[in-house]
Amino acid sequence: MKTKALHRSSTRFDCVWIKAAFFTGVLLSVMILTQRYSYSGQSPVVMPVKSNEVCMVTDRVMGRPQIPVEVDGKVYYGCCQGCKRRLKNDVNLRFATDPLTGRRVDKAKAVIIEGTRGEALYFESIDTAMRYRVSAAKGEKQQKP
Repeated sequence: MKTKALHRSSTRFDCVWIKAAFFTGVLLSVMILTQRYSYSGQSPVVMPVKSNEVCMVTDRVMGRPQIPVEVDGKVYYGCCQGCKRRLKNDVNLRFATDPLTGRRVDKAKAVIIEGTRGEALYFESIDTAMRYRVSAAKGEKQQKP
């Protein structure tokens, strides 16, 4: 009689371990799939940077408000008086190249995201920024900005 009781409790014990192993496997699968579609440990979801937190001369994300520079009804940003002067005088500094499409983008109208080294990347739309981030997560070759 004791043998049957012992056998039943060990069966329940084994069942608990099987369930635990199953759920651990599911959890690990989810973690692996999440990592497979991530970019440097981050989700490929695009979080645009505020344009006023970017020096548009050095193309660096500064993380704090910069000096506004109004030119032809558009607002650009520089980190110092020298950058402010350069933005007013050099039209080429007010434009960038979309890293995905290769098209010229006005920095005042661009969707800006932060690159892996703190650089500002300018895109013509949120769609091109998202496609860029997804292709980077997959390890595809990118155009140089």
